[in-house]
Order: sequence, then structure tokens, then C-alpha cells
Amino acid sequence: MELAACPKCGNEKIVKSGIIANRQRYLCKKCNYYFTVNKLGKKIDNYYVTKALQLYLEGLSFREIERIIGVSHVTVSNWIKEFNIKKPSHADYHPTYKIFSHLELVEYLKNKSQLSGAGMIITELGDKFMLIKWERFKD
Repeated sequence: MELAACPKCGNEKIVKSGIIANRQRYLCKKCNYYFTVNKLGKKIDNYYVTKALQLYLEGLSFREIERIIGVSHVTVSNWIKEFNIKKPSHADYHPTYKIFSHLELVEYLKNKSQLSGAGMIITELGDKFMLIKWERFKD
């Protein structure tokens, strides 16, 4: 990662000035300010954060979301805490989900018997589609 300017004065005349705690140290030639570059970290696209929160609100568990999106269930839990999301109770409904390609989804939707008797939602998930279906628990 190349630096463009000093974070203190904005001058572009900076030079390397050693390594401290395994991090490159820099010196600004104008203001004599020493600084290091903070680690940027790993950022997950907001698309997947939104999808994870939607799936949580639809009644899927953390582990199910982990298997679908490929993000740790602990990360999903942290997002839910961060955004203060409260799951509504779905006491008498049970969500099931299926992942389809476009052609598989079209074939699935052609069968009218699979569409009746339950609520469902279809959402895009990368290059595939997820169908979430709610069916009442049978007494």
C-alpha cells in the first residue's frame, strides 16, 4: 500500500523510516511527523450484510445463514447486535429455503401445487436465487 500524503499536514513528501511492531513507519519531511499505516482489515460487502439480516428476519438461524452466505455465524450475530435487530416471533410458521439457479427456479414455479398453501419470497443471492417458504406447523 503506497501512501499519498502525511495524515497530519497533507504534504506528499514522505519517506520510510524503519519498522515498528512489524509495521512500516513513515516520516513527513515537512512537519517531521512520524506515523504508521493502520491495517485496513477485511470488509464484507454491504450486500451480504443486508442479505444476512433479511434472512434472520425471515426466521433462519445463524448457522443456516452461515451455510447460505458463507459468513461466520458469529459475524452474523455481531451484525444483528450492531444493528439492534429484533426477530419477530414466528411461533406457528416454519421457514424452509431452497437455492436455485435461474432455470431451476423457473421449473419449480411452473408446478402450481408447490405454490399454494404457504407464503414465499424469492430473493437474489449472488448468481443464484433463494426461495424462502413458510408453512404452518401441522397439529
